[in-house]
Amino acid sequence: MKNKVYNLALRFRRKYFGTVAFRLKSHSEVINKHLNPDEKIFYVFCGQKGFSNREIFSSCVVALTNERIMIATKRVVFGYFLTSVTPDLFNDLKVDSGMLFGKVIIDTAKEKVIISNLSKKSLREVETAISTYMNRVKNNKNKQVE
Repeated sequence: MKNKVYNLALRFRRKYFGTVAFRLKSHSEVINKHLNPDEKIFYVFCGQKGFSNREIFSSCVVALTNERIMIATKRVVFGYFLTSVTPDLFNDLKVDSGMLFGKVIIDTAKEKVIISNLSKKSLREVETAISTYMNRVKNNKNKQVE
């Protein structure tokens, strides 16, 4: 389980080699550190956290789990950033395809999380994974409330 996040991120990077992402192992370790004991990983992808295609040094790994979306960036010298989006904060998803790269914009109640420099070929898979995930998780939460 320890290397599952890294292996899935590496598989995504190899499948969509046009995606700009570095230091996948370091970013994956941040996600592993914050996974709850019973949390299950559904899907992992990588890219750059930020709006601009020129921000190539802000790589991140994104994991969809049964509890939340986790976006992790390990800093080069020390420390890390972790953003966690729970289903109740998720509002909308936007996919933006440019000339060379694409972006996924996750709109939450508090902020917009932008994952850029994705291979254009990966956009459909990422959108489908996030949309399917959100529908499944929100439906499960609604069933538990009833």
